[in-house]
Amino acid sequence: MHLLFATSIVPDGALASGYEIANAAIIAALRRAGARVTVIGFTWPGKPASDPQNTIVLGAVDVRTESASSLQKLAWVAKALLSGLTFASVKLRVVSDSEVQAAVERAGPFDGYVLNSVQFAGAFESLFGDRPSIFVAHNVEHSSALQNAAAAGGLFQRMLFRREAKLLKVIEARLCRRARFVFTLAEEDRSALGVGSDDRSAMLPLVTRAEPPAQKTLRRIDCDAALIGTWTWQPNRIGLDWFLDKVVPHLRPDFRVRIAGSVPPGVISTHPGVEFVGRVPDAQAFVRSAAVIPLISTSGSGVQLKTIETFELGLPSVATSHSLRGIDHRPVNCVVADDPVAFAGALEAATANVRDVDGSAFHRRQVKALDAAIRLGLKKLDPIRQEVFA
Repeated sequence: MHLLFATSIVPDGALASGYEIANAAIIAALRRAGARVTVIGFTWPGKPASDPQNTIVLGAVDVRTESASSLQKLAWVAKALLSGLTFASVKLRVVSDSEVQAAVERAGPFDGYVLNSVQFAGAFESLFGDRPSIFVAHNVEHSSALQNAAAAGGLFQRMLFRREAKLLKVIEARLCRRARFVFTLAEEDRSALGVGSDDRSAMLPLVTRAEPPAQKTLRRIDCDAALIGTWTWQPNRIGLDWFLDKVVPHLRPDFRVRIAGSVPPGVISTHPGVEFVGRVPDAQAFVRSAAVIPLISTSGSGVQLKTIETFELGLPSVATSHSLRGIDHRPVNCVVADDPVAFAGALEAATANVRDVDGSAFHRRQVKALDAAIRLGLKKLDPIRQEVFA
């Protein structure tokens, strides 16, 4: 079976974001199941595709809103309003339908599409109706947009998020309806998208690496807690604001928190132990330097890959319930707390008794369940060849 994996950004090997980590895991699982996968989409500027023999590149785009100029943001908003597309999809309309169609034809004979998330599929939706498809819903995007609207500071931004939510709800419903099968990254997202039946969808348990991480018995602890993420992404920003505003004030003054990653303007903390360290050269080394990892998601859908990575590494953690969506197994050194005072107390208790575990068992369990879900979806895509994916 030859599949065309249609995505906004093609893999470049860097795995710099949760979206890219999830894509790598899904593509690898499709190939382990015996499918030939050709990827089509855009690259980041200056970053070539990591697998050029199996990739069709439509061009280079930078879709990050936070790094765009004010003029570029206005152009995107205007184009979205005029075209009726979502803000996220209009960023990809740097090539025409005919150019994308020609690129699809260059892929050669193939059996079906894997429409990876709503952004690319929404930008070129009319081109993907000629073959059966699987839809991969990384998030329930319309729900995330509504949550972003509720958290937005200004009226104009709130209106844009509400418009996005309205459009996304219609597009997601249409993509789910047309798909032979739907993959989500969290169990609750299946019913939220109206495909809760086992005959229509399955959750994909993910991993952040091909092999279990090497277990290291000794760690040098340089701080009490460490967080890393793309904090300019609105759902992450909401979680960070909750942590800084609600949890941090209950930590003792000498509790040391290091926060890595791009932080939006205006994000500050008066706690003497909080330090914003920006970009770090080695994300894994950074989190391993902390006694405990706070998992602070409070909004959004899909799965938190930082949670999965923490469990793979066997590191102690304190997690909100929302951070555990898409996770069927919680290690013994993960404490769940949604109340800010309890969360702070659990962090302090974890630093007093650091307990690492072997994360390789969690990784193996995730891979086994991921492969089983992928085989189920491929059977639905091509019922005639079900025995191939048994």
